[in-house]
Amino acid sequence: MQLGMVGLGRMGANMTRRLMRGGHQVVVSDLSADAVKQVAGEGAVGSASLQELVSRLKTPRAVWIMVPAGGPTEQTVQSLAGFMQAGDIIIDGGNSYFKDDVRRSKMLKEKGIHYMDVGTSGGVWGLERGYCMMIGGPKEAMQHLDPIFKTLAPGRGDIPETPGRENFGGTAEQGYLHCGPSGSGHFVKMVHNGIEYGMMQAYAEGFDIFKNATSSELPEDIRYDLNLPDIAEVWRRGSVVSSWLLDLSAIALAKNPTLSEYTGFVQDSGEGRWTIQAAVDEAVPVDVLSAALFVRFRSRQEHTFAEKMLSAMRQQFGGHMEPKKQSA
Repeated sequence: MQLGMVGLGRMGANMTRRLMRGGHQVVVSDLSADAVKQVAGEGAVGSASLQELVSRLKTPRAVWIMVPAGGPTEQTVQSLAGFMQAGDIIIDGGNSYFKDDVRRSKMLKEKGIHYMDVGTSGGVWGLERGYCMMIGGPKEAMQHLDPIFKTLAPGRGDIPETPGRENFGGTAEQGYLHCGPSGSGHFVKMVHNGIEYGMMQAYAEGFDIFKNATSSELPEDIRYDLNLPDIAEVWRRGSVVSSWLLDLSAIALAKNPTLSEYTGFVQDSGEGRWTIQAAVDEAVPVDVLSAALFVRFRSRQEHTFAEKMLSAMRQQFGGHMEPKKQSA
């Protein structure tokens, strides 16, 4: 199948590579000519502009956008809409606010263009592991793009079937899901990321307790000089708190048990705030998720080992680098 890919950053480039491995033809565009040249050298079809990209696609055209949420995504959608026609599909695979998806889908529907919002999780590891995708938009567009989603998704792998799901059917076991109409894909991904904040915070605080078990404030007979990399490793094997986030924590601690390369300055990418706002709108109490978000705000003022753990996990799963320290 043929697909256009706009944005060749950490995820866009690797998604392009995974699609090409699966036999798809990908026409690419990026603000960086060097990025286009690099991926084109690996088999993609390069283009110097969005108009050229669209011109290289056969109808019905499908273009996947992997650029930062907000202004860049909005501008890209608007520009593409000017070059596309009824029956074509625009896919936003970034982390857009779900209400923006609803607005864009209504705008594009007037032109007969389908709009899909795809919450995409997988980070820098997705090339090999695959991408978990939460998809919103018209069913007919979903069906047309199924070969693309199937290639990008992890597939069943070696994960055991969930007892009781024997007759469910669908694609969830493959790692991608049509969640519902426009906005629903990014809504599910938004809450996914809010939960991620809470899980990361729980691990970070736990390891901070371990780190401070040698405190001089404690009686000498209950001071413990614990091996943090080994604790992370043993928990990976049979523990009820095992997870991919723990795997990534174990990698970071094995490289440097003190995490001295991190300052503990932890960014939030927007979805955590939106999740809390959705909870407010629905009058749902989210004690853990809101606390995890507020810790990230606090981390920009003071840094604990817990915040270094958060920075380490973000760098491991998504390649997110800490911002440089601000001079006083």
